Amino acid sequence: MANVFEVLRRDHEEVKDMMNALERGVAPVREGERQSTPGRKHLVEQLITEESKHEAVEEQYFWPVVRELVPNGDELADEAIRQEQKAKFTLEDLITYQPGEIRYEEMLRGFIAEARAHIAFEEERVFPELRLVISPERSNELGARLERAKRMAPTRPHPHTPPDPRLLKATSPLVGAADRLRDLVTGRARH
Repeated sequence: MANVFEVLRRDHEEVKDMMNALERGVAPVREGERQSTPGRKHLVEQLITEESKHEAVEEQYFWPVVRELVPNGDELADEAIRQEQKAKFTLEDLITYQPGEIRYEEMLRGFIAEARAHIAFEEERVFPELRLVISPERSNELGARLERAKRMAPTRPHPHTPPDPRLLKATSPLVGAADRLRDLVTGRARH
């Protein structure tokens, strides 16, 4: 059974791998030029899916535990949730553009930089604080809860949904099911 730190670090590594692959594949795009790369679009869609699921379960389960256990947990959680909300708006906008469009490439570069900063914030500031106060049993239980919740979590960003853990726990399975249906209808699920 993976503990909370292993689960989140595994998610972070997966996202960083996708971002690295996207950066390696970035070709300079000139004004008015369109770069149509199905593989690139698929990778961004996969990144959006994984980020959406990850942030949803963090907001439902991880940040409430940080608030509860860490002495400055409210401050840490508030900062992280601000970063996550900003990322959700970027990812929602990114869905409407195509690879190669100037705005798409700008948003993607901005997201990647901000996502790296967010991951570093969690791993370097939050994880060490939480490790000091969480029991191994609670860490394992939280890791298992995150893994279970990801299976039903939304696959798209929902920046207009308030990041309230109670609301998200109640709506996440329904929103996740609606997202998966939408992914199936639009062909996004085939990848």
